[in-house]
Amino acid sequence: MKINRALISVSDKTGLVPFARRLSEMGIEIVSTGGTAALLRKESIPHLEIEKFTGFPEILSGRVKTLHPKVHGGLLYLRDNPDHQRQAAENQIEPIDLVVVNLYPFESTVARPEVLVDEAIEQLDIGGPSMLRSAAKNYRSVTVVSDPSDYPRLLEEIEKHQGQTTLATRKQLAIRAFLTTARYDQAIADFLRREQSSSTSTTFTLSLPLEMRLRYGENPHQSANLYGHFEDYFQKLHGKELSYNNILDIDAAAGLIGEFPEPTVAILKHTNPCGVGSDPDLREAWIKAFATDKQAPFGGIIICNRPLTESLARAISEIFSEVIIAPEFEPDARALLQKKKNLRLMKMMVSSAQKRDEFAVRSVTGGLLVQQRDSTELQEPERHVVSSRPPTADEMKAMLFGWRVVKHVKSNAIVYASRDRTLGIGAGQMARVDSSRIAIWKANQAGLPLRGSAICSDAFFPFADGLIAASQAGATAAIQPGGSIRDPEIIAAANEHAMAMVFTGIRHFKH
Repeated sequence: MKINRALISVSDKTGLVPFARRLSEMGIEIVSTGGTAALLRKESIPHLEIEKFTGFPEILSGRVKTLHPKVHGGLLYLRDNPDHQRQAAENQIEPIDLVVVNLYPFESTVARPEVLVDEAIEQLDIGGPSMLRSAAKNYRSVTVVSDPSDYPRLLEEIEKHQGQTTLATRKQLAIRAFLTTARYDQAIADFLRREQSSSTSTTFTLSLPLEMRLRYGENPHQSANLYGHFEDYFQKLHGKELSYNNILDIDAAAGLIGEFPEPTVAILKHTNPCGVGSDPDLREAWIKAFATDKQAPFGGIIICNRPLTESLARAISEIFSEVIIAPEFEPDARALLQKKKNLRLMKMMVSSAQKRDEFAVRSVTGGLLVQQRDSTELQEPERHVVSSRPPTADEMKAMLFGWRVVKHVKSNAIVYASRDRTLGIGAGQMARVDSSRIAIWKANQAGLPLRGSAICSDAFFPFADGLIAASQAGATAAIQPGGSIRDPEIIAAANEHAMAMVFTGIRHFKH
C-alpha cells in the first residue's frame, strides 16, 4: 500500500527528526499533534497540525485531540469496500496510511516510588492506544509503528518499494502494536490494583515479548524460550550464549548479592550459595567465599557487587566457572577473563537489578502461583533476643550476615557464619537437623572451625536437637524465626548451652 499521509504523535522523540524529515522528502504529508508538532515546526519539517486536519480544536487540556471520526475513520475504513468508500467521501474522511505513535511514559512514571496516583493517571494515554489499535486492526491498508527502533527498517522498505510497504511488514508491525497496547494496559491494571489491594485482583495477565530462543531447557530434551526484558538488567559482554540454567543462576545470584551493601563476592551452584564473603578488598572477599566450599564452585556462578578488579580476576580464573557477574569489569580484568572463550561475562545494571519485579511467578499444573517477592528485612534485631544471654557485637554481625544468606538457600536451609563470611551451608534436606549436619561436615571438610560462629535457620527448629548439635560444633549464637510449639524447649536448650538466640518472627522458606 502506497503511503501518502502519515499521522505522527509520539512521547518518545528518539530519532523522530531525521525520520520525519525523510518522510517529508518522499512527498508524504505529515499530520501531527502537540509536542510532536512543536518539534517539527522547530526543525522546519512541513506538517499539518491535527486541528486543521480534523477541523476541531484540542480540548480538555489535550485529552481530546485525536479521538475524532476523521482520524479513526481515516484509519479504519476498508479501502476496497465500495460502501466504506462512499461513506468516507460523504463525511470528508481522508485516508491515513501510516501511524507513528508511542505512548505516554506511564510505566516509567509509576516505577518511581514517590509517584502520586493523580500524577500516574495524567500519564495514562487514551488517544495513543486507540490510534494504534485502529491502525493495527486495518493492517491490510495501514502501516503502524509503535517503536522508534523500527524507523530505519520502515524507511528502507518505503524506499525499496517506491513509497509502499508490504503486507508482511504491516502485519508484523500490527502485532508489535497490539503487544505494546497489551503491555501498557497491563501496567495500568497492575498499578491500580496495587493502589487498592492485591486481594481485590481476580485475574492475572502476562504479555511479554520473546527475548531469545534458548538451545534447550533444564535438559537437552526440553525446549525453552526467554520472554520479557532480561537484557535490560544484564548485558552479556563475552562468552557462549546463555542457557536456561545460566539464566536461573544469574537471577538467583543477583537476588543474593542485592542483600549486601558492603563489598561482597558470592559463589552459587544450581541457584544455591556455595560461599559468600565480604571485605573492602574484593580478592579477600573471594578468598573468604571460596574457602567455604572448594569443590562445589566448579562450573558455578560468581558474582560481586563492585567493579571486578584484575587481582580478583586472576584469583577466580584459576577455577572453571560458567558465568561471572559484576556491575563493571576493569579493562585488565576483562582482558584476562576473555581469554577463556566460553566463559560468560555479564554486566549487571545495578540500578535495574536493585529494582526486581515485585511479584514472583511459577507455573503449576493448570495455572500460575503468584506471590510477592521475599523482600522483608529484619528491623532492630536486638529487640528480638529471646535467650538469657544477649549476643556480643560480633555474634550479632555473624547472625545478620548468615541471615541474609540463608534466605537464598533452598529449604530446609542452615548456614553457619562469622561476621563477614559463610563457614558451612546445608541446603534442601527433608530434616532440618540433616541440613545442619551437612553444613558442619562442609565446614570440617574446608578446615573452617565453627567455634564462635552463628547458626542461621530459614525456619524454626522443631526440636532442640538441631540447636544442641550446633552448640556441640562450636556455634555460640543462633538466629531463627521461632514459632514452634516447642519454642520454650529451644530457648531452654540455648540457655543451657550459653548460646545467644534471636527469634526474627520472619520465615524464609525457599522451595
